Amino acid sequence: MNAAVWFGTAVFFLIGVQPVMGSTDVQNLLGPKNFPYFGTAIGQMFVARYFYLHLACGIIALLHLVAELVYLGRWLSRFWGGLLAALFLFALCESIWLQPRLEELHRVRYAVTTATAQRDVANRSFARWQLASQILNFLATAGIGLYLWRVANPPDPTRFVSATKFRS
Repeated sequence: MNAAVWFGTAVFFLIGVQPVMGSTDVQNLLGPKNFPYFGTAIGQMFVARYFYLHLACGIIALLHLVAELVYLGRWLSRFWGGLLAALFLFALCESIWLQPRLEELHRVRYAVTTATAQRDVANRSFARWQLASQILNFLATAGIGLYLWRVANPPDPTRFVSATKFRS
């Protein structure tokens, strides 16, 4: 269930939330004068909440793997363990390092006291980091989809597990 919630949230964010943040509907709602600053700021609030959920689902998935190891004695292959660790580390890096950096660049872009040259540098840097973030979000969503497939299709059937297989 955790993997399904995680994947559903990632797909909804990628297809439902991100396109709306820069849409003309939001621009019409906020007005052309307020849209550039407030549209991005509102989007960053959504992204922050998304990565909190991303981290929570990653922790639950890691605990699930530990439970499989302890109770069933089932070792996870390096690929699946590495994928899960990479997804968790991605969410950690994105929420701790990249999103605060984007917020700071956003503040510099629209600060009244910022020089024009510094504002141009901040605009270019913000655009590059935001593109990198979107590409990583897409790759993470694909990785979560692979993880969901792995959880939905376990490698060995566990329907008739003997009682001796469980450890206490």
